[in-house]
Amino acid sequence: MTGAAASSPVPVGLRGAVGDLPYRLQLAGGWIDQPFVSSCNPEPPGSMVVVSLEPVVRYMDRCGMATGTRIVARALWGDALPTGRTPGSLVRELYAAENANRDEPSGSQDMCGLVYPGVSRLDYDVKVDGGWFPATVTSTTDPQVVAWLERVIHLVPVMQRPPGYAPLGIKHLDPAWIARLSASGRACYDAIGAMDIAALGASLNECSLAWDAILPQVFVHPTINVDLRALLAAYAAEYPGAMMSGCGGGYVIVASETPPPGSSRVVVRA
Repeated sequence: MTGAAASSPVPVGLRGAVGDLPYRLQLAGGWIDQPFVSSCNPEPPGSMVVVSLEPVVRYMDRCGMATGTRIVARALWGDALPTGRTPGSLVRELYAAENANRDEPSGSQDMCGLVYPGVSRLDYDVKVDGGWFPATVTSTTDPQVVAWLERVIHLVPVMQRPPGYAPLGIKHLDPAWIARLSASGRACYDAIGAMDIAALGASLNECSLAWDAILPQVFVHPTINVDLRALLAAYAAEYPGAMMSGCGGGYVIVASETPPPGSSRVVVRA
């Protein structure tokens, strides 16, 4: 039995359309998995958080849910993760397949989020594997923690990344901001473990600020016709915290004890 297995909450009639491979949700600290960012971190290792999700719905493409990596995984392995191998080896195989012949490789957090179950903190240090893979992975599948996270994380759909969008046209690789980005990932994982909604929300807000400072075209780009900054600010003012699921749009991830209007919850693959 592999991957999401027979106990998957996906109704049988939907499995053919949705598939059994997991999705990936990134929380605070994203971009630290890219060596051009982690190499500027004055306080390595830098941390980020990923959550492996059951495929209870078909998440939108180009929205920061690792749908592209999921397509590559299906081409490699079919509709289930292989058994009998370490997560690290699967991450490296999937990374190599996705990034073959690419001038700008994707970060390995996409692969880690699909392969490692539960909630994982990925620690990146450019001195380890050049920063391409995590130096350490710390994960939890604690049922109480997972149930809490499923209750307080909500996704509000906004938009897909538009054609022609690219986030790296402007880079302000300020070591102070990169240190804050890294710290937001560690704070996020600690907040989840402590089931502390205020601290979780604060870590999402801090990550949003760091993204805007380091790579402003994550939010503002000639191809984007939605004021993502204003949208995030509105959710952050109303709820404990908010961030985008990915660069250029996607979903607003809201940390809240009460569901925001129009939102959906996630199911963690634990």
